[in-house]
Formats: sequence, C-alpha cells, structure tokens
Amino acid sequence: MTFLKVNNLKVYYPVRGGFFRRVVENVKAVDGISFELNKGETYGLVGESGCGKSTTGRTLIGLNRATSGEINYKGKNLAAIKPKEFNQYRKEIQMIFQDPYSSLNPKKRVLDIIAEPLRNFYKLTAGEEMHKVQEVIEKVGLNSESIYKYPHEFSGGQRQRIGIARALTLNPQLIIADEPVSALDVSVQAQVINFMKDIQKEFNLTYLFISHDLGVIRHMCDRIGIMYKGQLVEEGNSQDIYDNPMHIYTKRLIAAIPEINPSDRLNKIKYRKEVSEEYNNHSNKFFTEEGKAYQLKPVSKTHLVALP
Repeated sequence: MTFLKVNNLKVYYPVRGGFFRRVVENVKAVDGISFELNKGETYGLVGESGCGKSTTGRTLIGLNRATSGEINYKGKNLAAIKPKEFNQYRKEIQMIFQDPYSSLNPKKRVLDIIAEPLRNFYKLTAGEEMHKVQEVIEKVGLNSESIYKYPHEFSGGQRQRIGIARALTLNPQLIIADEPVSALDVSVQAQVINFMKDIQKEFNLTYLFISHDLGVIRHMCDRIGIMYKGQLVEEGNSQDIYDNPMHIYTKRLIAAIPEINPSDRLNKIKYRKEVSEEYNNHSNKFFTEEGKAYQLKPVSKTHLVALP
C-alpha cells in the first residue's frame, strides 16, 4: 500500500540579476522527480553531492518549499499547504540529520534536547516528560543517566543515537534519514545501521534513507532511486540496481564501490574499464541534447530506467 507518493516534485531557486533584480534563471535543485514509499519499507535515495537528494528530504518535511509538484501523504498534498498547516504532520514525519555534531545544541542537556518535541506538541508534567525521555533514550541503547550530560560528552555514534532518540520521541510513522552515518567511523556505521533496522521492526517505521554510499544503501534499503542533477535516472530493488544497472550513471556509481574480496578485484578493474569506455563513447545516448535525463521507463515489473 502506498504510504507516501511524490509526483513531479520540483524545487527551483531563482537567480536574480540586473538593475531591477529580475529572475534571469533558476537553479534546478530538484527537477521533476516521482517516487512512492510503502508502509514499513526503506527507500534509498542515492547520488553524488549536489544532486538534490538532501533538498528532496528537506522539502518532504517542510524545511524547503516546493516550487511545484505533489507530496501526497494520507490524502493531503503537503506541497500545497501553508507552513502553519504543516505543523500537524510534524509529529508523524521526523528527520535524522547528517552531522551528529552540529545537529545537537551544545548548550542543552540531552534531557532538554529530546524533550523539546514533547514540549512543542504536548503538555506533560515534569514526571511524565522525564519518564518518556528515559524510555526513549534506553530504546537507543544509552544509559538513562546520560540524559543529564551535554552533547560534547558523547562519541559520534552516541550523538547520532541521541538524534535518533529525538526523532522517535513523537512516535513518528516516517523518518527521513539524511546521510545518518556518513560522519561516523566504519565500525560505528554498522552499529547505527543495524540499530536503525531493529527499531524499524519494533516501531513499524518507514524510512527515506538518503546517502551517497551504495554499500550502506545495499544493506539498508528495499528499493533504490538513483538521482542525477535533480532527476531520477534509475529505480529498482537491490538486485535490479546492483546486478543489472542499465543507466551509465548508475554503472559508474557501482563501478566506484571498493571491492573487498581480493579474488574479485581483477574482475572489478575490468568492469571499471568497460564502464569508462561506454561513458566516453556512448554517454550522450543517455541524455537529451540539453544534458537532461529522459523520463523513467519500465524495463521490468520492479525496474525503471531513464532511456530514450
């Protein structure tokens, strides 16, 4: 069942110039993308820096305004409502930010950081608030006494767990995770990812998981959308994307994944050369004369590719 449907979403930033400061062109951060999220699944949005994936996530949660398009959630187009109207949906849609260091207020205790959403939406007694904060901090694997500490007293992985705890406080249904492990060490990344999968099962959460790391995406996501210059160029499940990539941009991303198995490294080097030759000789057939991607077309029941 479709839980969230994004239809032809565009987010443009005007560039002004001249004496009258008229709009002379637009920076097309997101340029007409469409995708769906099903209840309880994890949809991965992948692409290099600047492709518009974080802008997409911030637009879904109302931090950016959509230029046009639809964000259909429970029968309501969130792209068309006023910011004040969006407040009623903030309890159900939460975000985990990329940097666990700058996303937490260094002047506040963990207690106040996690309790802030509760104070915005509910009128709880001090005892009820304390009980809720201790409950959620223990859910993310931290000691209940840690709520009296400040962010600088924790490691990067612990800080990200605090950010996850803050997102869980209001019992959301959708969590937008924007590069949640990119600032962490590899060993800590695995801990946080496995933890996110565990709480997804426990709370029946739906994730939009934004990342540039295809290795992390493969482990985490049910379906994947590959984003390039504000557009989706390929979409499918893990098997479609990793075993049968069809767009040249997807192939280049797959080829860039380091091969940890020594016996397969020669094959990976060969594949990289093949992809490089295809890009040099045939990359123009994957894009229009203006350099834009074509519309997504189905090549199987689960696999869509932007081909002419």
